Amino acid sequence: MPRFAANLSYLWAELPYLDRFDAAAEAGFVAVEVQQPYDVPVPETLEALNRNGLQMVLLNAPGPNYTGGDRGFAAVPGGETRFDYDMRRAVRYAQALGVSIIHVMSGNGRGADARATLVSNLTRASETLPQDLTLTIEPLCPASQSDWFMNSFDLAAEVIEAVGAPNVGLQFDSYHAQEITGDAIGTFEAMKGLIRHIQIGDAPNRGAPGTGSVDFAALFEAIDASGYDGWVAAEYRTDGRTDDTLKWMR
Repeated sequence: MPRFAANLSYLWAELPYLDRFDAAAEAGFVAVEVQQPYDVPVPETLEALNRNGLQMVLLNAPGPNYTGGDRGFAAVPGGETRFDYDMRRAVRYAQALGVSIIHVMSGNGRGADARATLVSNLTRASETLPQDLTLTIEPLCPASQSDWFMNSFDLAAEVIEAVGAPNVGLQFDSYHAQEITGDAIGTFEAMKGLIRHIQIGDAPNRGAPGTGSVDFAALFEAIDASGYDGWVAAEYRTDGRTDDTLKWMR
């Protein structure tokens, strides 16, 4: 079986943020990810990680802009200066929290200008990235983000090839893959050489594994057979007590 992590932006949403780390450890997780850890002082998050022996594996960039300005989404032409600022901030948080993967969010957009901006921003970020960090891009389905630029796996593969950096790869999410292509397992097989991080949720409602159309037994077998040795993070809606949704782990 793969190594599972808990996305604490989704799981145990019924609990205060810092209590979610305790709940994850009690449920048997040894790793977690947090999309936006920026609102909580780093020492508080570190204390929650350390008291539970947890590793934090991923965060998202950009974080919130507390001045009220635009965030540095990576495919937005004209936002390059803000992107660079937000990436430096994300790297500081990642290093302070022991995170190894930064999911770079494309933002909304279409066309050649957005693609060129994304490639340029990722190339520039990859050249200055500390050695122990990896950047990922993730296709999101229209039901989740209707105008999102990074909306297909073919586009993701094209961008990764254009950047051509070993520290830039694909973030594969079973929910988005199933919604975009109708075949999460086939998409995983086609893209496995590019994948640096995996997240799981069922389709069409982004519920727990076993509540929708994805064959997770087959997906987990495919992940194991591929030689992927990273984390597989549970990122799904619970609509209640998260502990009641964890049967898939057993």
